[in-house]
Amino acid sequence: MKLARYTLGGVTTIGAVAGDRVVALTELDPSAPGTIREVLAAGPALLDRLERALADARSGVPLADVKLEAPIPDAQKYLAIGMNYHDHAEEAARAGIPVPAHQLWFNKQVTCINGPFDPICKPKVSDKMDYEAELGVVIGRRCRYVSVQDAASVVGGYFVANDVTARDWQFKSPTFTLGKSFDTHGPIGPWITTADEIADPHALQMKLWVNGELRQSASTGGMIYNIWEQIHELSQVMTLEPGDLIATGTCANVGIALGKFLQPGDVVRVEIDRLGHIENTVAAESV
Repeated sequence: MKLARYTLGGVTTIGAVAGDRVVALTELDPSAPGTIREVLAAGPALLDRLERALADARSGVPLADVKLEAPIPDAQKYLAIGMNYHDHAEEAARAGIPVPAHQLWFNKQVTCINGPFDPICKPKVSDKMDYEAELGVVIGRRCRYVSVQDAASVVGGYFVANDVTARDWQFKSPTFTLGKSFDTHGPIGPWITTADEIADPHALQMKLWVNGELRQSASTGGMIYNIWEQIHELSQVMTLEPGDLIATGTCANVGIALGKFLQPGDVVRVEIDRLGHIENTVAAESV
């Protein structure tokens, strides 16, 4: 199931995508919760009930008529792993950046979360705004000390992400958080594709274009640490909650490696097989 958050006629709601239309969850089940976080937390029984109702539904509105919003705007955590693709680690090493010996984690502050088609702002204080195509994971149930073998059972679904980065801010601090957390620098979506629809999240093609020019293209099988290893690592430290977001790393040919940083007017599109795409235009910061 594809769970979307969308606005129509000034009202924002959540629904299920069926082809080229979206059906409000309350039309499928009047008792359905009001947020995707709560839907995921409710577990498989609710998702199965909604799936059955969606198969018989004849209602809904065209996707073309709605504005898709960030599916989970109120995540408690947005965690991201650095240099987690072999080819990206290699390009970093060529630039003199040491490859970490262990999983390298940082926060994207949740105030960066942005809609799948909303503008991303080039900060007035940064000249090195970059893109990073990433497969996103959303946690589906509360968990701690999850084994690698059991990690798949706590995944609620997947989404497309762009880990927008201000490189100058990223590298002026021992931690990446500031450079990864500017407002609007966390576009996600276009919806949450529930885990049952993706047999192997490590066998998806991921691509990114800037102004129609293909910049990044790789299989998610190129990860150094797979998703299950990532969840295991994080859960040793903290309790993971439904709706927590994880960005699983980017592949080679980021802007800093090519000497091509984002500028106002640029259009960045990220697409992942079976998950859809997001597309964001770079705007000059107005504040």
